[in-house]
Amino acid sequence: MLSKRSPCQVAGHLRKRRTRGGAPVIVIPVKRFQDQVVVVTGGAKGMGAAVSRQFVEEGGRIVCLDIDAEAGEALAASLGASCLFYAVDVRKGEAIREAIQAGRGKFGPVNHLVNSAGVQGYSNALDTTEAEWDRVMEINLKSAWLAARETIPDIQSAGGGCVVNIASVNALHCQRNTLPYATSKAALLGLTRSIALDYGPTVRSVAICPGTVNTPMLEEALATFSEPEKMMQEIRDISIAKRVAEPEEIAKLIAFVCSADGSFMTGQAVRIDGGLGIEIGGVGNS
Repeated sequence: MLSKRSPCQVAGHLRKRRTRGGAPVIVIPVKRFQDQVVVVTGGAKGMGAAVSRQFVEEGGRIVCLDIDAEAGEALAASLGASCLFYAVDVRKGEAIREAIQAGRGKFGPVNHLVNSAGVQGYSNALDTTEAEWDRVMEINLKSAWLAARETIPDIQSAGGGCVVNIASVNALHCQRNTLPYATSKAALLGLTRSIALDYGPTVRSVAICPGTVNTPMLEEALATFSEPEKMMQEIRDISIAKRVAEPEEIAKLIAFVCSADGSFMTGQAVRIDGGLGIEIGGVGNS
């Protein structure tokens, strides 16, 4: 029988070994998130959908919250009985509470939370309207706190789990005319640290800071430019990797963070950006 500190468990793959005489060892892998419940806000499209698929693939049960009912229902249909979808405006605390309660009633208490709900906002300090500021802050920041408020007690009762906030490389660097978006993502780092300090070590919290990711949100942003492909090439060129990330790459990192493999990670921002922002701009030095 494996001890609690077995290397197999630490790696997130519980294995049973049986030997009889000279018979070969039988290794039976168990999925890292078998029967664990994961709430994913903004889980119907883009990075959120990739996260939902990743956890289901690894044995988890997803409670997906998203305002896009069509995309959410399609995702739930593709994932089968392991995914519950609730059409929710994540700016509303009562709506989040009701959806998570419904998911809890069917799947059981929550083990992990991934806050993926987000919108972009392009403007500066003088041109940003109060309505636009409030919209970006409520979806990108307030919703993460609301969802954490509803799930942290479950994670505590379960004996441990993780709150993951999907921030952005814009939380660490900044582009011009991204005031509401960059501010909301930087604030998520403060939320992450606060949750880690206030509820650790039982509850861990980590912020994931992606660079540009191939999502519907990127497509919408590119569509606002007169030459979308030229802009896309510029986006590729500013990173060391010379490409954008795929949503599945972000999802795999998040699964690692939530698993036993990532159990020493908390209160920090983790970059996955293809080296974006490493080089100092200006005159070259070759």
